[in-house]
Amino acid sequence: MQAQIARTLAGAAAPRAAAAITARSFATTSAARLATPTTGPEHAGRAPPHSMPVEKARYQTAIQTPDYSNGPSALDKAASLFFFSEIARGMAVVLEQVRCARNPPYTIMYPFEKGPVSSRFRGEHALRRYASGEERCIACKLCEAICPAQAITIESEAREDGARRTTRYDIDMTKCIYCGFCQEACPVDAIVESHNTEYTTETREELLYNKEKLLANGDRMEAELAAAIQSEHPYR
Repeated sequence: MQAQIARTLAGAAAPRAAAAITARSFATTSAARLATPTTGPEHAGRAPPHSMPVEKARYQTAIQTPDYSNGPSALDKAASLFFFSEIARGMAVVLEQVRCARNPPYTIMYPFEKGPVSSRFRGEHALRRYASGEERCIACKLCEAICPAQAITIESEAREDGARRTTRYDIDMTKCIYCGFCQEACPVDAIVESHNTEYTTETREELLYNKEKLLANGDRMEAELAAAIQSEHPYR
């Protein structure tokens, strides 16, 4: 009788033991940790892990936000606006330069003094000649084709010796964007852009350059143009 009761009690306790073992093994898995809600701090006085990014974002926002409490007041801004304090400070700088002749000036005495100009500067156009006086342009019309502003117009014809030369070479300087593509496309360095920027005119017609005007520019600035092209030769 006692053996039968022991077997009955053992059979009833076996399922409960198995359930307890299963619960303990599930509690140690990552799935159980994910399924358990974290509604409060795990330790007293410490925020839960999921709140750390929020606090970090608030801290970074507080650092990036400028503090305007120590800036100028509305009265200071109004005084600066109505009493032209910026003009007074500027005039003080001018008077200081006039009084102290030993200080170097901030500006150069243009047009008697001019600043440095890069050898790659693109200014007024010119047509060059060879040393023999023969014009370099061979009427290939590459400059006319590559010009994005369509500012160049070329007409040509064959000479008695069979060589082609231009009869018309016009540049509309009011359309030119000074990109330098014509100079880069020319196979004989005929059309170039000089360093000259002082060619303002009173009428638009004076900015319509023809072949004679371009050749005259080249003859006047040949030494300067040749030196600039020679200095840029290793990079072309």
